Amino acid sequence: ITFGNGTRKEISSDGQTLIVTFFNGDIKQIMPDQRVIYYYAEAQTTHTTYPDGLEILQFPNSQMEKHYPDGTKEITFPDQTIKYLFPNGDEESIFQDGTVLRVSKSGDRVVEFANGQREIHTLNYKKREYPDGTVKTVYPDGKQETRYSNG
Repeated sequence: ITFGNGTRKEISSDGQTLIVTFFNGDIKQIMPDQRVIYYYAEAQTTHTTYPDGLEILQFPNSQMEKHYPDGTKEITFPDQTIKYLFPNGDEESIFQDGTVLRVSKSGDRVVEFANGQREIHTLNYKKREYPDGTVKTVYPDGKQETRYSNG
């Protein structure tokens, strides 16, 4: 079926798949499993919605976003960094080198490095914890403190 504005609607021979091609080049497909795949021609972006509420967006730069029904968002960037945005406002990023960054809704930051070191940033201090138990803390007034594992 072709409409006056140029939009075209096709139904597969088995009646299970519907494809609508819009006049602007966008394409909407409704699959037999009830997935809805929408391709935005101008943005070159594909948006797939699953029956369980999961949505996946694929961008032309290879970025991919998953929006889960519980409100969590997972973004995979072209460099393979993965960022999670949680409904409570917390964030977590996992970098290719194994570094993990967690940012709480309050703004506190925890960085866990692949070498076992950990850095914690709050309004009250910045602290680095080393695998050997040494802890170095810097306070907003510039005061620094180092605690060694051996006392």
